[in-house]
Amino acid sequence: MQLPSEKRIVTDEEMRPVAVQIPYRDWLEIEKRLGGATSAVSGDLSRHEGRLRLPEDPSAFQKRLRDEWA
Repeated sequence: MQLPSEKRIVTDEEMRPVAVQIPYRDWLEIEKRLGGATSAVSGDLSRHEGRLRLPEDPSAFQKRLRDEWA
């Protein structure tokens, strides 16, 4: 199975590779061959409800951190 191979390597200031750019049409073909596995996750997430226990309310935590910046 030959996948499209036209690509551009994106580098940072120190010429280290940080990303790869491919034409959108190639991306669509890759996504199609993967069976849509790269699309966003959707569906019923209610089975996860109540599984995560946080020591502090997330809104209170965010407010406390932002107050530290002021």
